[in-house]
Amino acid sequence: MNTFIYIITDRNRNCLHSGMSTDLLKTIDFYTQMPNLFFDSAQQLNRLVYFEEINTEEQAMERFKIVSTFTRSQKEKMIRSVNPDWVDLTIGLKYETNVNQRRVFRPSLSNTRNRVTF
Repeated sequence: MNTFIYIITDRNRNCLHSGMSTDLLKTIDFYTQMPNLFFDSAQQLNRLVYFEEINTEEQAMERFKIVSTFTRSQKEKMIRSVNPDWVDLTIGLKYETNVNQRRVFRPSLSNTRNRVTF
């Protein structure tokens, strides 16, 4: 099971919050549904600006421990290395999951049957 290390921020980039999750989209939805749970209303964390996908949970925990000790300038440098414009990456994740879950259309059996008319 893949584990994600992520950094999420508010619209003004005042607060950088790092976290670890196995389902990144559910975590982002949780932050948007409960905007005042961890922070006040001025710091609504809703922009995913950085994430890493790690294969094992042990490696993810080690990486999370390292990232959580970073200073703000170190986190900003890490974000700018992959996302220089600080674009919200949630849109791309939602698009990718929709592409992977494309519906398969089966022809209905009624179309293939021969119709008998009298």
